[in-house]
Order: sequence, then structure tokens, then C-alpha cells
Amino acid sequence: MSSLTDRYLAATLRAVPAPRRAEIADELRASIADMIDGRTDAGQDRETAEREVLTELGNPERLAARYADHRLQLIGPAYYLAWRRLLRLLLATVPIAIGALVAVLDAVDGDSVGSAIGVGVTTGIEVVVQVAFWVTLTFAVVERLSLPLHLPRWTVDQLPEDRPAGRGVPLADTAVSIAALVLLIAFLPWQHFRSWVRDDGGDHIPVLDPALWRFWLPALIALLVAEIVLQVARHRAGRWTWPLVGAKVTLDLAFAVPVAWLVLTDRLLNPEFVQRVDWLRDGANLDVVYTIALVAVVASLVRNTVAIAAQARRRAA
Repeated sequence: MSSLTDRYLAATLRAVPAPRRAEIADELRASIADMIDGRTDAGQDRETAEREVLTELGNPERLAARYADHRLQLIGPAYYLAWRRLLRLLLATVPIAIGALVAVLDAVDGDSVGSAIGVGVTTGIEVVVQVAFWVTLTFAVVERLSLPLHLPRWTVDQLPEDRPAGRGVPLADTAVSIAALVLLIAFLPWQHFRSWVRDDGGDHIPVLDPALWRFWLPALIALLVAEIVLQVARHRAGRWTWPLVGAKVTLDLAFAVPVAWLVLTDRLLNPEFVQRVDWLRDGANLDVVYTIALVAVVASLVRNTVAIAAQARRRAA
């Protein structure tokens, strides 16, 4: 287990420009040591002195902002971090959920798949604007009225476990990502040979159109294998570098575009499978399934691209 000082330094240095990290680390470590020594010389035990010194220094994000000369003033220093945390949480979930819901409802009402997706994307963008506006307005009013947020006071117990600034990809995260990719690869032949739907003779009916095995399914499997290699490369690099971001976005596009095209041209599902599943033949249910698939593909592509680009930018800052 790393010391509280090491964890505090790591949390601070993540938010300062990379060229200044070594200088700031030395300066801050020396200052903390001097303050701790001053307390221990006065008779205080070292562990208690360390906790009190770090608590007095305060939230490492605020300290990093001072070192980086980054002013937390969009809302104001007293409310900025709470505003940013809430806004990030809402923007990561609400627009996608509402946009997907609107797209599905439009498809159920009888609109075409393309029209439903367009409405869903437009709605999602509108929700982004509305969430950003109302959250910011609310915090601006709260600040002007000096209303207390009653947030819990920051303590050193909230520090994340130490992780080197340049290497931050846990082995467990990489293992989970690779396991999900392996399961997806395994599903493709499984659905062909072991589908849960059978014909009159008892033979399994593939879920996906068997004609896709001539090119598209092998190509998609190759892309998934390449994604596994990319995950291993990211783990070895310890972070998302810009070349890895470029490779990831390229692979995601190479996977998402064909899948979207197969959905839009009604070539993804096996027609015999659709005929055997009563629910898919009922009304617009097949369009709903295709709409959900398209929204999921597009949302995943956008979310992954934004997330890894943000991580790469933070690491390179």
C-alpha cells in the first residue's frame, strides 16, 4: 500500500502539465515532508501529522489547478468541482438514454429506421444542450445566492489508490475487455451451429444470414481479433496514446459501418430465422430491433471515441 503522501502526489500530478510534473513533485514532496517534520518535532506521531498536513493542503485537484495556473472560475471555485462532476455524469448517460428511447418509440409508431435514428440523434443533441444549460444556470444561481451545497468535506480517505502517472491500465480492465471480445467472436459461429431456434427437421436455424460467412462475418471476426491485439498494446503502453487512439477509432469505424449498412439494407438477420420467430414478424418489431441495434452501434462508437480521446489528451497535457 502506498503512503498517503505518494497517493496525494499522484492525484495532484495527474492534473498538471507533463513537462512540469517532475519539478512540482520534488517541490511538493519536500514541502509536505517539512510540514510533517515540524509537527513530529512538536511531539505528534508521524501518521497523524501526515494526515493533518494533507488535509490542510486540501483537494489535490484544487492544488493542481494552482500549480497549473488553471482558474476554476466558470462557476466559481467553491462550486466548480461539484458542477463539473454532475455535468459529466448527466451528459454521459441522459442524452444517450433519451435519444435511444425516442428513436425506438418513433420506430414503433411506424417511421422508417433511418428516420427514427435521425430523430433519436437530434433529440440527443437537444438534450445535451438543455442539460448543460440548466445545470450551469442552477449552479450560477446557487453561487449568486451563496446557498450551501452541504457536500461532504474532502478528506485524505477519498484519495485514489496510487497509480503511476504514465501507466494507468489495470490488468483486470484489460482482461474484462478481452473476455468480452472473445465472447463476441465465439457467438458468431455459435449462433450458426447452435441457435436456439430449429426448423421442422430439428436442425438449428442460424440467427444471422448464412450468406454473411462468404465475407462479412470473417471480416468482422478479423476486426475483433485486431481489437484484442489493440487492447494488449494499450495495456503494455499503460495508456491511450494518440497512435493507439487512431487505431481504435479506425477499428471501431471498420466494424460499425458494415454492421450499420447490413442493418439498413436488411441483410443482417437470417430471413428463415425471422419467419420462425413470431414476435419478429409481428408489426414493426423487426424495425424496432434494427433501430435498437443501430442506436447501440452509433452510441458506442461516439462514446468510445470521445472517452479515449479525452484520456489521451489528459495524459499528453
